[in-house]
Amino acid sequence: MFQPDIYDEGSIRSLDWKEHIRLRPGMYIGKLGDGSSPDDGIYVLIKEILDNSIDEFVMQFGKTIEVTIKDFQVCIRDYGRGMPLGKIVECVSKINTGAKYDSRVFKKAVGLNGVGAKAVNGLSSYFKVQSIREGRTRIVEFSKGELVYEEVEKPCDLRNGTIVTFVPDEELFGKYHYILEYVTKMLWNYAFLNQGLTIIFNGERFHSQNGLLDLLNSYIDTPVIYPIIHIQEGEFEFALTHCEMYGEEYYSFVNGQHTTQGGTHQAAFREAIVKTIRDFFKKDYETGDIRASLVAALSIKVQDPVFESQTKTKLGSQNIEPEGQSIRNYIMDIVKKRLDDYLHMNPDVAEALLKKITQSERERKEWANIKKLSRDSVKKASLHNKKLRDCRVHYNNHDERRYESTLFITEGDSASGSITKSRDVNTQAVFSLKGKPLNCFGLSKKIVYENEEFNLLHAALDIEDGLENLRYNYVVIATDADVDGMHIRLLLLTFFLQFYPDLVRTNHIFILQTPLFRVRNKQKTFYCYSEDERKAAMAKLGTNPEITRFKGLGEISPDEFRHFIGPSMRLDPVILSKDASIHEVLSFYMGKNTPDRQSFIIENLKVEEDIIEPALMN
Repeated sequence: MFQPDIYDEGSIRSLDWKEHIRLRPGMYIGKLGDGSSPDDGIYVLIKEILDNSIDEFVMQFGKTIEVTIKDFQVCIRDYGRGMPLGKIVECVSKINTGAKYDSRVFKKAVGLNGVGAKAVNGLSSYFKVQSIREGRTRIVEFSKGELVYEEVEKPCDLRNGTIVTFVPDEELFGKYHYILEYVTKMLWNYAFLNQGLTIIFNGERFHSQNGLLDLLNSYIDTPVIYPIIHIQEGEFEFALTHCEMYGEEYYSFVNGQHTTQGGTHQAAFREAIVKTIRDFFKKDYETGDIRASLVAALSIKVQDPVFESQTKTKLGSQNIEPEGQSIRNYIMDIVKKRLDDYLHMNPDVAEALLKKITQSERERKEWANIKKLSRDSVKKASLHNKKLRDCRVHYNNHDERRYESTLFITEGDSASGSITKSRDVNTQAVFSLKGKPLNCFGLSKKIVYENEEFNLLHAALDIEDGLENLRYNYVVIATDADVDGMHIRLLLLTFFLQFYPDLVRTNHIFILQTPLFRVRNKQKTFYCYSEDERKAAMAKLGTNPEITRFKGLGEISPDEFRHFIGPSMRLDPVILSKDASIHEVLSFYMGKNTPDRQSFIIENLKVEEDIIEPALMN
């Protein structure tokens, strides 16, 4: 007979601040992660401390911030006013304590809830704060939120400011690793959004004098249709152009915070662009034709901003406080006036913009019939091929596990079968390729709808009209670690970079790492991802362990695959460096420059030696 749990006074439990943060870290920093994704918790911890230093700069205290990452330890030093020495412990360990509730002290700050530094403290195995203020200093140290050392105030000849050092707790984050490209991009965004600020990261200098103009010049890697339009007025700044690319792309910010999921300010800006251009050309163009190939950056400063989560990735505020004007009307008025003036004063830009819009209009009409046929093809192919084994939770809904949603793109029936049997059906889907995809470099987007593999893949992702309906947070290429597998991987990357570069730029594309070796004896088994790991495993197991070299994913049983796509899954993110040009990369690796590519391969060839004795192989 069913016995319900007893619910009485004894069921009620009160948690102190650090217990609650460690029990429910997702409420404070989103997901934990291992560092493979830029929104993983270890980067949010950096951001939370940086936000405090940025707020000092915004209030005109300290023009330099120093950031150092060595191994697992992060150190952030600003030259602001320094925390009040008598309140350091409270500032970093008492929820809802801080100066930012007083708008006279911190106007238009990012951190308003008194939570950020406390979350970093509670989620770090080591957390140290030193404040230097007017010739005096004080140091406090914590471990997992517990105060372990408190130094008395003493004289100091260092410059004013705050130094925060922390090590994320491996007990919570597991075997995490920092991908420095993610940190670099974060710091560049801080520099672009705070003109005159200098950030020193591991010795490298980050500085911008032209704000969002510098940002777009840095991030755009395809030819532009017309020079970047850059406008700044009051609390709002934006820059935009159209490029030779598919889709549209936005870099949006609130009080220097990168709102990767947009919000009310981005929605207002997109609406304002369409309305202004329609009015200027006196023609009711389709919204999609105007915004196709648009790349824009926008930044607004809002007092007491309301975000939809503690990680501050989407703005929910409706009004500009304390003025009370709606964000929509504020942005609409600035864009309508300033962009309209710019187009009247620059007729060559207006002409180039008009040509781009009419080109998009023509392409849309040409694709209409192809899309209709492709939808019918998708329906028929889906019935017969069953290429997609879908999951229940998707990225484009509001389920709490949406960030875990994953699509594995596999080659062949055996590999897809193993992953399908091993996966978490709630969050992990499998798409099975049939043979090698087409090399689509240099082809028009028409091929997406005419090629069955690409047609079905882009339908599975639901990215025909941009990333707003993207169904999976992680799009994982899972191919064999042999020549054919590498070639398929390259062909898939070409497809994404050619037609959907936003997926790569916004860090949704990953490569699945699977073990090359299994080393075991009767007592223990090690799965090894490299020669070094294999040697280390052999040393631990001693004499004559059994060694298996996995030649393909299909050789790994479903029971074993559960180890490799579960919580300890290893993913390599596909990252575009700040200076990389998609067109140049694809031209070199996938174009017709055979002699140049051949020379490159010969110069960089590494011969893999089979150093494993055949007698030890299974």
